[in-house]
Amino acid sequence: MNRRTILFSAAALPLAGLPFVRRSDAAQGDFKVTRSEAEWRAMLSDQEYYVMREEGTERAGSSPLDKVYDPGTYHCKGCDLAVYSSEHKYDSRTGWPSFWQSLPDAVGTKPDRKLFMVRTEVHCSRCGSHFGHIFDDGPQPTGKRHCLNGVALEFVAA
Repeated sequence: MNRRTILFSAAALPLAGLPFVRRSDAAQGDFKVTRSEAEWRAMLSDQEYYVMREEGTERAGSSPLDKVYDPGTYHCKGCDLAVYSSEHKYDSRTGWPSFWQSLPDAVGTKPDRKLFMVRTEVHCSRCGSHFGHIFDDGPQPTGKRHCLNGVALEFVAA
């Protein structure tokens, strides 16, 4: 074994587990609504499970909720908690539903260190379902952009 082999092996080590990335124990947390993996799989489509339980991302522009601006509330598809108001929604032109704030106590956050950067992951405070990420390029008054996967939400008209 030479120095080049050792250096390349050490550099590749963080990538070794990428195909097997799952929600960490810390991400699952102690939530009021909990279900077994089998229960989640039975109630969610494959795409919903991928996004909400494995912290995946739907394809940009694929959610019909991106263009919904009717009065109402967006609920977590995992537990029906009201999480975002249509009053806080705006067109971020990113291809994902975007809001400048959530409803009080409706979401939680944690650092997301995937993709070689640190982002702020946002999830349901009641069941832990992954919604998306929060960025610092949103409109005032918060300056935040909650960039969400529409597949994780259910729109309830007012």
